[in-house]
Amino acid sequence: MRKLNIPLVDLKAQFKYLKNEINIVIQSVINDSSFILGKYVEEFEQNFAKFCNSKYCVAVGNGTDALTIALKCCGIGKNDEVIVPANTFIATSEAVTLCGAKPIFVDVDPNFYLINLDDASRKITKRTKAIIVVHLYGQPANMQKIVNFAKAHNLKIIQDCAQSHGAKFNNQHLVEFGDVCCYSFFPGKNLGAFGDAGAIVTNDEELATKCKMFRNHGRLDKYDHLFEGTNSRMDGLQGAILNVKLKYLEEWNDKRRNNAYLYNKLFEEVSEVVTPTEQQESFHVYHLYVIRSSRRKELTNFLSECGITTGIHYPIALPFLKAYSYMGHKKEDFPVAFKLQNEILSLPMYPELKENQIKYIVGTIKKFYKKRSFYL
Repeated sequence: MRKLNIPLVDLKAQFKYLKNEINIVIQSVINDSSFILGKYVEEFEQNFAKFCNSKYCVAVGNGTDALTIALKCCGIGKNDEVIVPANTFIATSEAVTLCGAKPIFVDVDPNFYLINLDDASRKITKRTKAIIVVHLYGQPANMQKIVNFAKAHNLKIIQDCAQSHGAKFNNQHLVEFGDVCCYSFFPGKNLGAFGDAGAIVTNDEELATKCKMFRNHGRLDKYDHLFEGTNSRMDGLQGAILNVKLKYLEEWNDKRRNNAYLYNKLFEEVSEVVTPTEQQESFHVYHLYVIRSSRRKELTNFLSECGITTGIHYPIALPFLKAYSYMGHKKEDFPVAFKLQNEILSLPMYPELKENQIKYIVGTIKKFYKKRSFYL
């Protein structure tokens, strides 16, 4: 095979496609001097709320702020506990700590890598006030089971949708379940800005109003502050850019899904690789395409030599990070998350990924295993 150079994510390809539209709106923002919040952000809030089938969208500075503000405005604070899945990015648990609460880590299931409610039920206490559901890699958790679980224990449901723009469960938008959805628009996301940006989406008018005030120093008017909040306001440039990109999100998600299905088909003959499993009720948007390999380090090095960039999401599960060493967790406490952190490998995934590139990636992985078996 002729060597190809394939990045994990190709943001340049997307910009090349949208260059004219993006440049026009950037110039419009500059001409209008609408740099913080303003009409471009308000337009995005309206459009993204409509896209999510939601009544309200509050644009904020980034996805971590979206989680933190949502938790605080849901009343989470000192001495409270919040359930968090073990396999996710630290922003999820970080937001809990920033509220003065304690993250309670639970293991994930071995098939979909999503939150394990059986483990969660064992860790409920009188202090547990909320559960953060992470729709990991673009696949929604079983939200009907989550809703039933939350009702049984009187918990708030905070959805971390940083990787699940446009995902659905049982043909319903995610905001239709629980209290609030939190999004990140980090550049590499399915819907990415040209910098940091985030949003809080909800159908609760009172919660939306409180979040809107909290992101802007707790004020209704310029100097009318009802409480102390923070400064987490989306830039006008990001709002304008996201407005352009939002028009293409459904098309991009469909392309991601098609790429994932091609990967799956080509991997059918590779027994050494575990491919993603999609829940029947889920509309998976494949922010990431994650396989599992018991020889990940060797495979990663081989792919790199062949021009293929990979990632690991995530190489250290949250309970085992030094940041949480004070909790004293052991690998036996989270057996699935511990196993996953040593096997999961993210392959290139983006809408512009071509069929010949996917065939090259899978062909290279087949070559790796054939080469290995030859020397055994």
